[in-house]
Amino acid sequence: MAYGHLKSLVYLMKTHTLLPFFLGLILSAYSLSTLAVDPVYTGGSARAAIKGYDTVAYFTQGEAVKGTEEFSYKYLGATWWFSSEAHRKLFIASPEKYAPQYGGYCAYAVSRNTTASIKPKVFDIHEGKLYLNYNKGVQKRWLKNKTERIENADDNWPKLLDN
Repeated sequence: MAYGHLKSLVYLMKTHTLLPFFLGLILSAYSLSTLAVDPVYTGGSARAAIKGYDTVAYFTQGEAVKGTEEFSYKYLGATWWFSSEAHRKLFIASPEKYAPQYGGYCAYAVSRNTTASIKPKVFDIHEGKLYLNYNKGVQKRWLKNKTERIENADDNWPKLLDN
């Protein structure tokens, strides 16, 4: 009986040239939706947290400052770059104070139960926590309902990690 089903599937694939494409698309979408996200976003050419920007500088200098591999530290399975040894030491002493919320993924996206990359220069510090966004347009939407977005993102983040 199983052979008959396989034979039917092969026939469909031969006669309907787009069927393999659609089957692949469906299987890919399913498998991607079941994968958990990494706890820290490491996109960009540096393959470092926050695309190689110094997470401490957001708090001490109020701006996005590029870090260097020279001052790096491993935390939550990712490499974090800093612009100075002093910033590296501050982070090591209290990573939860300086690490961005939601692993450095776009906070707006997490509030919508998904993830997206970020632009390190598009950030907001609210109540002592760092939030990064995909771009300035997304950040405008984030800032309009920031409190509600944070509540949603706080609820969604554990589920995105566990998927």
